[in-house]
Amino acid sequence: MNTSKILNFVLALCLIIVCIKFITSGNESNSSSKEDYLSISNNKEKMKTLLDTTTMGKLQLKNRFVRASVGDKTHHGELNKEATIQLYTDLAQGGVGTILSGYTIIDESEKGQNIFAMYDDKFIDDHAELTAAVHQNGANILMQLVHLGANYNAKDKDTHIALGASAVPNLQTGIVPREMTQADIDRLIQNFADAAVRAQKAGYDGVEIHGCHGYFLHQFITRYYNRRTDKYGGSMENRNRIVLEVYDAIRQAVGNDFQVWIKVQSQDAFDGGVTHEECLYLTNELAKRGIDAIEVSGNFWDFRGNEAFFKDIANQIATETGVPVIVTGGNRDFAVMEQMINETAIEYVGMARPLIQNPRMIGEYMETKK
Repeated sequence: MNTSKILNFVLALCLIIVCIKFITSGNESNSSSKEDYLSISNNKEKMKTLLDTTTMGKLQLKNRFVRASVGDKTHHGELNKEATIQLYTDLAQGGVGTILSGYTIIDESEKGQNIFAMYDDKFIDDHAELTAAVHQNGANILMQLVHLGANYNAKDKDTHIALGASAVPNLQTGIVPREMTQADIDRLIQNFADAAVRAQKAGYDGVEIHGCHGYFLHQFITRYYNRRTDKYGGSMENRNRIVLEVYDAIRQAVGNDFQVWIKVQSQDAFDGGVTHEECLYLTNELAKRGIDAIEVSGNFWDFRGNEAFFKDIANQIATETGVPVIVTGGNRDFAVMEQMINETAIEYVGMARPLIQNPRMIGEYMETKK
């Protein structure tokens, strides 16, 4: 074979190789483009909306809206049935997926506050009518359980004997509580569990422990209010012990299929108050025990004018614990809320005042999405 033939053969071979590479490159590019398209499509499919149906255990939530708890007026715990049932019916018909009841006392000594009560079996039947009305209109309802402690602010507050971690003046009411004995603590923990069982009998879908906004459990975990030297005082672990014992007692009493949530204080505006570190400790410990959901709130006054006041710490809690998180406070704009649930690990939004002004605002929002 002469030199020219060899050269022509080599050139032809090189041309074939170049063509093969071009074709292969084109296929890879097309494949990559298809993968990119599928990735974009999948991301769109995974976008969360405020109207998603979700589940917590055996409980189905028809959307991501939670009506946060407010105080409902009663006479020593006895419902004004017609007005109260109408209020909750309006909320359920108005589109909110899950309702937290007005905060509910678990100790008869605080009946003068004239809010919901569940310290006695006599309250079960009226609340059964309330939960039935809510369920008939397509919503869930959980009862929020609270002990007020030195934040008791009824007409008889000057003669009322409040209980607290230590005999320290309350920063809001000025009341100096009686320091609790171990027997007092044991009795109060049992009161929480008993009230949860009554709520279960009344048809509630679960209970929420109120550990926030200056009430008893919030007081107990702070360094300011808790000056104890026993197993309930001193270290962060000791100060949070009572909250964990309340949760354990409730869970043992109601079983694993009944929802148990908690509302936590994420931060305070006074020396010796709750810090983010302490809030994260408590929520991580509750997650280990199987808490079903965590509602995050805190000191509202530091956040006036902002949206979703506690978004950052709520996201951290959700990320660390893996527990469904509701963030309450400052949720006003639907677009902002939807952006938040897509950019964070937060799953649900709590609203109170907007729903007081317009109980049907969720339904009106749903209409705009049809």
